[in-house]
Amino acid sequence: MSNSSNQSDSTAEFPPEKRLEAPNTRLIKAGIATIPDMETLQECVAYENAHQNRTQILRRLKWKAEALREDEE
Repeated sequence: MSNSSNQSDSTAEFPPEKRLEAPNTRLIKAGIATIPDMETLQECVAYENAHQNRTQILRRLKWKAEALREDEE
């Protein structure tokens, strides 16, 4: 239980807006790289689709999803 509360705390501290609206691409890449779970990733994908819809960012989010799935196996 504490793990899920820790994850929601980190999501609240670092929401999709902060991860994906950084002033340069290196910070955006770092924001994506530090996504801890699929729930946070889904929030980021939804945010990107609703706001910027940038192909490169969505591609990086897809790669992160694949990495998270591999880690679960």
